[in-house]
Amino acid sequence: MAVTTYVRWLGHSTVLMNQDETWVLTDPVLRRRVAHLWRKNPLLPEDWPERVDVILISHMHHDHLDLPTLERLGKDKLLLVPERAGSWLRGKGFRNVRELPVGASERVEVLDINAVPAHHSGWRPPFGPTAEAIGFMLDGAHRIYYPGDTDLFAGMAHLASDIDLALIPVWGWGPTLGEGHLDPFRAAEAVVRLKPKVVVPIHWGTFHPIGTALHRAGFLVDPPHVFATAARRLAPQTDIRILAPGGETTLD
Repeated sequence: MAVTTYVRWLGHSTVLMNQDETWVLTDPVLRRRVAHLWRKNPLLPEDWPERVDVILISHMHHDHLDLPTLERLGKDKLLLVPERAGSWLRGKGFRNVRELPVGASERVEVLDINAVPAHHSGWRPPFGPTAEAIGFMLDGAHRIYYPGDTDLFAGMAHLASDIDLALIPVWGWGPTLGEGHLDPFRAAEAVVRLKPKVVVPIHWGTFHPIGTALHRAGFLVDPPHVFATAARRLAPQTDIRILAPGGETTLD
């Protein structure tokens, strides 16, 4: 019997996915404010998933590893984290933490979750610690690539074949991007290398620095459309699906 995979983008890098009743949540940041960043759109009650089987943490930056969000989701939730992040999280009271070095995998119900490389800093400001930055390849009824934060890197084209869905970061939270990120054009090149069937652009349009003049903040709106134009030109076989924060789609 065919399996439908449900995907809901909750904003920034937070994606809720369901394959055959296995629920996965990526890099959850579900607060109105994180450090100097404000959330553009208010959270709704349903943005807090009632059931999550596993939470994937790609790296230790505050906009990807948010302790108050993780605490509210529950300190007994299974966390799959980069190498050298586990002891720090256990020291914060999280009781079900497993480190995945690049190349390692974890079976969670119907999914094989594999840690893959990412080109990005793993240091947690302002005082550390530093852990590896990783992405994840989820293998079940559908193969899904979640890169966390990354720039293009050698070997990206060989991560996996037959990727059904790639969740591709196309920007960030401010008017400029730092090192280790994909802008819309480099994200389009990532699509060429990965050859996924479907792409959902993420990591845009959710957070902005306090004091941003939103009526002039094109960085909150433009990146996925610039990306889609470039990706459809370079990889016309790929289905590009732009979702608003809170939007959802399915794979059949």
